[in-house]
Amino acid sequence: MSLKDKLPALAVTAVMVGGVAVIISNMMSGPNKGIPVDVKVPELSVEAKAGEVKFAENCAACHGENASGSDQGPPLVHDIYNPGHHADQAFVLAAKRGVRQHHWQFGNMPPQPNITSAEIKPILSYIRELQQANGIFYKSHNM
Repeated sequence: MSLKDKLPALAVTAVMVGGVAVIISNMMSGPNKGIPVDVKVPELSVEAKAGEVKFAENCAACHGENASGSDQGPPLVHDIYNPGHHADQAFVLAAKRGVRQHHWQFGNMPPQPNITSAEIKPILSYIRELQQANGIFYKSHNM
């Protein structure tokens, strides 16, 4: 079979690959694309309830109500942030040092000096309990 005979199949393959790339890009670049719009909020533990208050005060402006994302920041109730991919320490470091953009197109996250070390643990409990209520659990991260 000559190259000329293969061109239609190659063109279809190229269009399909390009389409998949666009879909993935759109899921990862915009607020609430490819994530649950309505985050299920479980009955929270005492620690997570305290974290919910601190999250609302310090994080929700960018990460949205119930960590569902906004036009300013990504959702934290998303499988990308499962504990196997972003361990608890990643959240601690992000709050203390900031983090460079790497999964989403929202720009870099600046350090959050208003959040104390004591407040980070309950905020993290809140995020993890939301994640679990929405089917997000530890998955081993493979590169």
